[in-house]
Amino acid sequence: MEQIRNFVIIAHIDSGKSTLADRLLEITGTVPARSMKPQYLDRLPLERERGITIKMAPVRMEYAPEVSSGADGGVPAGGADSAGGADGAGKYVLNLIDTPGHSDFSYEVSRALAAVEGAILLIDGTKGIQAQTLSNLRAARKAGLAIVPAVNKIDLALPQIDKVAEAAAELLGVARGDVFRVSAKTGAGVKELLSAVIGKVPPPPPAARAAGGGGARALVFDSLYDDHKGIIAFVRVFGGKFRAEDMKFLATGAAFKPKEVGYFLPDLKAAPELRDGEIGYVATGLKDPSLVKIGDTLVLDDRSPASGLPGYREPGAVVFVSFYPDGDTKFDDLKRAFEKLRLNDAALAFEPDANEALGRGLKAGFLGQLHFEITASRLEREYGISFLTSFPSIAYRVRDRGETSVVKQPQNFPMKPEKTWEPIVALEILAPQKYLSAVVNLRTVFDLEVKEIKNFGENLLIEADMPLRELIRDFDDRLKSATQGYASFTYEIAGEREADVEKLEILIVGETVPALTRIVPRKDLEREGRQTVERLKELLPKEQFVQAIQAQAMGRIIARETIPAMKKLLGNFGKTGGDRTRKMKLWKKQKRGKEKLQGMARVELTPEVFREILKK
Repeated sequence: MEQIRNFVIIAHIDSGKSTLADRLLEITGTVPARSMKPQYLDRLPLERERGITIKMAPVRMEYAPEVSSGADGGVPAGGADSAGGADGAGKYVLNLIDTPGHSDFSYEVSRALAAVEGAILLIDGTKGIQAQTLSNLRAARKAGLAIVPAVNKIDLALPQIDKVAEAAAELLGVARGDVFRVSAKTGAGVKELLSAVIGKVPPPPPAARAAGGGGARALVFDSLYDDHKGIIAFVRVFGGKFRAEDMKFLATGAAFKPKEVGYFLPDLKAAPELRDGEIGYVATGLKDPSLVKIGDTLVLDDRSPASGLPGYREPGAVVFVSFYPDGDTKFDDLKRAFEKLRLNDAALAFEPDANEALGRGLKAGFLGQLHFEITASRLEREYGISFLTSFPSIAYRVRDRGETSVVKQPQNFPMKPEKTWEPIVALEILAPQKYLSAVVNLRTVFDLEVKEIKNFGENLLIEADMPLRELIRDFDDRLKSATQGYASFTYEIAGEREADVEKLEILIVGETVPALTRIVPRKDLEREGRQTVERLKELLPKEQFVQAIQAQAMGRIIARETIPAMKKLLGNFGKTGGDRTRKMKLWKKQKRGKEKLQGMARVELTPEVFREILKK
């Protein structure tokens, strides 16, 4: 175990994590040069398209480091002996986990941190310390990891690189020479950084000290579904050895004999065994997704007593969206796709739902707007699922008739509750000083309450509170626009406060359409209601009866549009004249028919109309 180093790369989004991982794969010879491609560890097509890391990606590398001479090209803090193996010539096993940078995927990062002993904190040399840099640093320190700081993009030779390195040293309380300078693009300084990881990151602790206890135990930190090998569990071993022999999961009780165990190179590579301190995978052969839980403990099924590892805190969903099958997709197809996707996305939660027009569906919970968008895209691309979605919503706590409950479905929100509370997020916004007024002026658009403004090097750290409902609008885009892309932010749920919101319902021919019900701030009620009824008037076809489209809130109609009935010509009388008495008889007969039809009128919204009205 003395030759093992387990570490992650953590950073703000777009800081060059995946590119640095590419250079590490090249330097260690893990991937042949002819097979190398940019963002090698980003395996999802969506990751390559968007240029962001969505899923953590583990890889095992072997490396015999060269003796070097410091952070500017030097000896790692552990000294030459620590950089060259136990006898100065041995190879090290380096288990790297590349992690996402966006705050919506912080749960991915937290799971990776629990599987390692150290972290490279990568800082964008062009932008300096950003919001998610601080958030990830706090999480790594809380996990007790050794931190190796590095400033990236030195190949651009920008004057602010020195200032960024100084700010990083001050933030971490280390000497300036301990902050490495690298170019993930060209590879400059990366060998020295890798040697520093070997010197500064400790080897895995003995099993007796790891999470308290001994015996063969492994923590499941991720998983995926394979048609041939069943569910593949990603594990960090915290004691003993695991071979292709009988095993079981402690939490679910599922027992199995694995098809194989092995390492990430980065493709799956079978091995005879997984040893204490190593990171690898177990191909369980299990087909039922409910049998494997992220954070579960894997043990040998030999009837020996075993205690579970601490696992992970369950993530709390904050954005809720309903999914309904569309086209050739059936409900069972949608449900199976969600179950398989949840194996690879532990933060995804869902439960059954139903809609009068769209039928059975699933109500899914997400960690943020981007998490929802990525999940929707993965359902389409990876599983070929066609679906429609509802408006994104959040959970409110309401008191109605003396009873308090949590309401996730807008249609279940009381018409006139006694009191309503909504979730609040604590924001940390990092922005250059010249954009202070632009950030503060966002209060006119969003319900933003600035709490404190601090100097942070050449930037300002703005601490603010804001309702979660405002965050899932276009806050990110508006902030980037107001600061020309220089501001960044991170957030966390920070409790709740009383909310001034109302239920907005849409009625068509006097009948409420539950799928179009939303919870809206009182000040926005009339605008939202007006926009919705006007859009429906454009989308709905004419019928043989008058269609009244109404927006209702607080027990009264706040907006209305009317689609007139189709007109019917009275044969040749409508064109060439004729006896007026006969005309009047036909008109009266038609009027009575319309009145009778109006009393039975009911409009069914088609999936096509839902698809259009739910578009932003």
